[in-house]
Amino acid sequence: MNLCPGSGTRGKAVELETVKALLTESALRRLNNSAHWFCSDADCDIVYFDAEGAAYMKVDLRVPIWQKEPFGRRGICYCFGENEADIRAEIESLGRSRAVERVRDHIAAGRCACEVRNPRGACCLGDVKAAVDRVMSSVQLVSSEAAASGFGRP
Repeated sequence: MNLCPGSGTRGKAVELETVKALLTESALRRLNNSAHWFCSDADCDIVYFDAEGAAYMKVDLRVPIWQKEPFGRRGICYCFGENEADIRAEIESLGRSRAVERVRDHIAAGRCACEVRNPRGACCLGDVKAAVDRVMSSVQLVSSEAAASGFGRP
């Protein structure tokens, strides 16, 4: 029973500790100790669901869920605050982002708490890498479109 009741998406198992840490007080009162899964479907408002049939929506969580937010300003790293807006600004000013290296440095120093802070209950490094790639592609697309339209030419 690891299919989301809202979207039918196969859920990813998540530790109860993560669910407890991220639910609002009112949602936490409804929590049971059964197995829980994370729904990553962007079009589904359900974030967690359990084996008993309970579902926890975006409004039941203390933090926005980046997978369920619109592209552009989403927070990606719940431990160290890496987000799309800062990644974009860094790419626009430096031509690249060091977000992945910063997160790797924190992980190497033993500061990561993704198993509790990240709603998926797993390391965010892959998400940060993918976010940098998405933002880089977006910046390059905008630059290409501007060049093709003659914007910025004398």
